Amino acid sequence: MRRGPKLTDPVVFFTGLSQATILSDPVRGLRELAAHIFFSADSGYARKDVLAALAYLHTVDILGATALIAGMGQTANMNDSIPPDSRIYVSGHRGLVGSAICRRLAADGYQNVLTASRDQLDLRDQAAVSCWFAEQQPEYVIHVAGKVGGIEANRAYPAEFLYDNLMIHATVLQAAWRHKTKKLLYLGSSCIYPRDCPQPIKEEYLLTGPLEVTNEAYAIAKIAGLKSCQAYRRQYDCHFISAMPTNLYGPGDNFDLETSHVLPALIRKFHEAKLSGSEDVVVWGSGSPKREFLYVDDLANACVFLLNQYDDEQTINIGTGQDVTIGELAQQIGDIVYPTSRVVFDATKPDGTPRKLLDVGRLHALTWRHTTELEEGIRRTYQWFLENNGET
Repeated sequence: MRRGPKLTDPVVFFTGLSQATILSDPVRGLRELAAHIFFSADSGYARKDVLAALAYLHTVDILGATALIAGMGQTANMNDSIPPDSRIYVSGHRGLVGSAICRRLAADGYQNVLTASRDQLDLRDQAAVSCWFAEQQPEYVIHVAGKVGGIEANRAYPAEFLYDNLMIHATVLQAAWRHKTKKLLYLGSSCIYPRDCPQPIKEEYLLTGPLEVTNEAYAIAKIAGLKSCQAYRRQYDCHFISAMPTNLYGPGDNFDLETSHVLPALIRKFHEAKLSGSEDVVVWGSGSPKREFLYVDDLANACVFLLNQYDDEQTINIGTGQDVTIGELAQQIGDIVYPTSRVVFDATKPDGTPRKLLDVGRLHALTWRHTTELEEGIRRTYQWFLENNGET
């Protein structure tokens, strides 16, 4: 019987790094090995040996190694890539995220992307959704749709946010199971993590503390959707996976000052100040809270990547792993939109949570990383704003 190699041996074999280099920099060893994840069957090393090496090397974040191990073990039973003629349903295709995913799928050559507007299909209606699935027979589903809104809307209409989102997720998941969808990706939201999470936020922190009260109803519904994916996997062996994106921005964003998130709102503020000739742009709070931002087309890329390569019940964070202060964000936007402006902080307004950053170690271990840096993403988003608001 062949004696198993030392844990470093498979890494030396596949990466070409010396054993000394691997021992002194195990994370580098992990990254290099991840790049050679699908190795030749006759290499002389059993898959379990390489998995053991991964677990040994990933000393900084063992969960990341676990994710990569799971991905290696399970994607071996899946196609390396979804055939381009597959029928892929994208719910919520008119929104920020859904439209980006449709763009990504089209760019990647997928020819049968299925969509349905609210007028065509009420996702709260189980009978209608089941009929639509029976008729359209989607093989893959990227489930993005949901009722969303700002703090005031969540405060005023918690019952609607809870009911609508519970139904939207329940109907689509059941229809996907009943009509034998091959794989489904459900998108959660980073706002469903506990209010006072340690930073950066790991996937296992979900349900470990109280939720943010201002969006509790929405968060409970989204958590139910995520847990439903796990339940269908366990009971019916469905290939349902979930992912948790960080704060998003990009083409198709909401720039309404009353309901938008901080980045598009700041773009709008600086733009209007430029038009009016006002030198000062007021930003709420001290500018010290830190936030993470992901360009929506990078999220779309991650979704297609995960649909192809990930198949585990544990949800997975999607983000950049980088954050900036609100003050730094405002300055970057000002430099792009209105360089001669001056940022003024209104310290009488609340700052909110001091920091909100996702831990993306598990996603990075699968070799996916964002490609659009914040400055470039802001430029593209502002250009889209100009082109779609009659300003060019």
